[in-house]
Amino acid sequence: MICTNWLFFVLIEDAESVKEAVFETGAGRLGDYEACCFQTRGTGQFRPLEGAQPHLGHVGSLEIVEEVKVELVCRDEHIRAAIAALKLAHPYEEVAYDVWQLADL
Repeated sequence: MICTNWLFFVLIEDAESVKEAVFETGAGRLGDYEACCFQTRGTGQFRPLEGAQPHLGHVGSLEIVEEVKVELVCRDEHIRAAIAALKLAHPYEEVAYDVWQLADL
């Protein structure tokens, strides 16, 4: 089984609903366990540019928000569906996430 590890950032108040959306695709399954992830709280920031339609804040103003970084694994055959679900469930118009493939050791 080839797995992908990935992480995304989400507002604290939206974390549970976004995680549930990606878990429904099969992401976060590890052996005989499901809905597996690790999360840490942190502070994010962004400044919307002209043309943006921000969920929070205003164009041209720096916004500082409390967010959660969610890290989880996903089998390769589910990763595209999981990222699509993330983008649909996430409140931001630009979702920050990282994806990397794990070595099959």
